Amino acid sequence: MCNEKELFKEYLEGGEFVVAGFSKGTQDALLYALNSKTRIDKLQLLSPAFFDYNDKLIELNIKAFMQNKERYIKNFLKKAGLEDFRYVCDCDVDELKRLFTFDWEIIKELKNIKIEVFLGEYDRISASKKAYEFFKQYADVYFIKKANHFLRS
Repeated sequence: MCNEKELFKEYLEGGEFVVAGFSKGTQDALLYALNSKTRIDKLQLLSPAFFDYNDKLIELNIKAFMQNKERYIKNFLKKAGLEDFRYVCDCDVDELKRLFTFDWEIIKELKNIKIEVFLGEYDRISASKKAYEFFKQYADVYFIKKANHFLRS
């Protein structure tokens, strides 16, 4: 996804010391916060790409992506709850592999940054209940009732 910021206006906090990301962008935002030399007061993670996939399920997703990328992305958007292609940017199979195998445990290395996590109750992309259990150790977690991956009802 790219240029999706407008979809999350009601959740995003402004300010020059806030870093935010959505879905795969949450992984990028966390890595940025961990490696940044500049001040960051808050990290906002909107529908983190938090998966509970075994190797076989990852392999099936990779195969489906490689067979027909456009259909894979269309199915992703439908499942996520927003069939609007204007927010889709190009990606490759290596990015998809990194998406599914990201090590969220590195969040433990983050120091002196307030973390907020927003999860949708009906998220059909990420493992929202497992994400809730994981992130509540490190963040203020907001579980949005009846919301999908895009945090919409």
